[in-house]
Amino acid sequence: MTVNGEGFERDVEPRMLLSDFLRHELGLTGTNVGCEHGVCGSCTVLLDGEPVRSCTMLAVQSDGRRLTTVEGLACDQKLHGLQEAFTACHGLQCGFCTPGMLMTLLPVYNEARRLSDDEIREVISGNLCRCTGYQQIVEAARQAIDEAADMADSAETEA
Repeated sequence: MTVNGEGFERDVEPRMLLSDFLRHELGLTGTNVGCEHGVCGSCTVLLDGEPVRSCTMLAVQSDGRRLTTVEGLACDQKLHGLQEAFTACHGLQCGFCTPGMLMTLLPVYNEARRLSDDEIREVISGNLCRCTGYQQIVEAARQAIDEAADMADSAETEA
């Protein structure tokens, strides 16, 4: 499999969960495990660009596939736009849900399509946060998504 752009090959037990593989075999501890039932969203990663719950998926199911974890967001020590917005808008407190929130929002961010607050709430509706009440998370998502849309609009205007 490819994880955050790097190829990995391992022999694993057939019943090993993808979340356990990422955390224990690859040392990528940003993928958090909360409920272990796919309900809380803290273990969300991207599989071939789509958000999936790594606690309900077997590691062997990712054979030959492309995964992105929260560790794959920052580039050259520079935070991703979503990470910057979460910091600026205080979209995290304890931080446990943050990796799953970021990975859930990443495909929307990449689309560079403006969303209403209600649409953002719908996107993150499968991710639970016990700290913030979601307002700061929605504000952070809106800020980042709007910035991505602004950059896309600028690129279209220049082209």
